[in-house]
Amino acid sequence: MALNPFSSGTRLRDMIRAIRASKTAAEERAVVRRECAAIRAAISGDGQDLRHRNMAKLMFIHMLGYPTHFGQMECLKLIAAVGYPEKRIGYLGLMLLLDERQEVLMLVTNSLKQDLNHSNQFIVGLALCALGNICSAEMARDLAPEVERLMRSRDANTKKKAALCSVRIVRKVPDLAENFMGLAVSLLKEKHHGVLISAVQLCTELCKASKDALEYLRKNCIEGLVRILRDVSNSSYAPEYDVAGISDPFLHIRVLKLMRMLGQGDADCSDYMNDILAQVATKTESNKNAGNAILYECVETIMGIEATSGLRVLAINILGRFLSNRDNNIRLIFYLF
Repeated sequence: MALNPFSSGTRLRDMIRAIRASKTAAEERAVVRRECAAIRAAISGDGQDLRHRNMAKLMFIHMLGYPTHFGQMECLKLIAAVGYPEKRIGYLGLMLLLDERQEVLMLVTNSLKQDLNHSNQFIVGLALCALGNICSAEMARDLAPEVERLMRSRDANTKKKAALCSVRIVRKVPDLAENFMGLAVSLLKEKHHGVLISAVQLCTELCKASKDALEYLRKNCIEGLVRILRDVSNSSYAPEYDVAGISDPFLHIRVLKLMRMLGQGDADCSDYMNDILAQVATKTESNKNAGNAILYECVETIMGIEATSGLRVLAINILGRFLSNRDNNIRLIFYLF
């Protein structure tokens, strides 16, 4: 007996092939309508074996712009499963099909808490990714202690994801900022660049959330930021961080932005930054886009803090080089100031 091409047992690639073979929008809608009907029937029949396949189809249908709200509960069932593959597709569906305004989201808090305490670091990572993307204020308050604990993990990837997740938590509930201040400063001592850039982003969010956090970070993290910037500026070639011959320009830029926030209106912090800013401004090559991006942020930082007159002259000279550059995009930077 021939297999129904729109049964829930068909593979994702077969559905995609049928959609792409449609010659008109009406044909595409008909294919999607039949596929959605088959998925609804499978959901009503509680077909557990094909649940992950149906969720993959729903995500593709969602990306095409069709309604998929009827599959939201299937995400929760997949997340509650034991295996990693089911949880992975469930969390992916959760992040794609739902947002923080959905009431269904509150039902997943318990599953998230269990997975944040799981012995498998990959399952912990899935839960952190989901929480960092769709966390609501209520979920932030409930799960903040688990995220704080994971920021002390020995695994670098877990710490990185926990730090990024805490950015979302602080953004949603600024009152929780004080819980993460000490942890953010401690992460600035790490060697892993992924952890460092996440910690810098967390510090930046803390500065926006609370004046107390801003003062705390001014006193406790300037030295660490200067060390990070000096290390990354003087580091030898590392293929995992190198961009056009420049070591980790993304970390450079994040650190410079945070320095600008901390040094603005604070003469002591600004004075501590002067030497390293002068070093970055003079040593960074300007013949590559990555180098120009760093120089742009360096000039922004110099102009935004209580810098010395000599350092400001150096920044103006860099702007002059931008203006005389043959590349129109680089010349445009001059007019942004």
